[in-house]
Amino acid sequence: MALTTSPYLSFPGNAGEAFPYYHELFGGELEVQTYDAMPSLEGFPFTPPPGAVAHATLTAPGITLAGGDGMGDHLPSLSSDVYSFLLTFDSVDEARGFIDKVVGGGGAAGMPFEEAPWGDMYGQVTDRFGIRWDVSVPARR
Repeated sequence: MALTTSPYLSFPGNAGEAFPYYHELFGGELEVQTYDAMPSLEGFPFTPPPGAVAHATLTAPGITLAGGDGMGDHLPSLSSDVYSFLLTFDSVDEARGFIDKVVGGGGAAGMPFEEAPWGDMYGQVTDRFGIRWDVSVPARR
């Protein structure tokens, strides 16, 4: 069985800003489809706001993110300590570079990036959209 998994994020109306930001962070290929570009919305159970993202996919080395704009009046925040995305880098410099990019782009460092009790380098950073990224570099054994 061949299986792939991609997190799907429902943004509270700002997917059109979020996906270009993730494209800047990770590189790769970004595809964005807005509801405006659809040939017809006849039969949809809602009326999307102008420019709303129906579906976006970012495919980059080691990561695929998908998502769009959620619809409704009471959308939950993406910020949560209940989930996070673990990124495993090959080097401390790459990991620190990622953390610096996220913080420099309006995010916030959570747990400092340092040696963890299990021997790996580990830290946490939350981007400006509320997504927490756990950053790891395996210990050289």
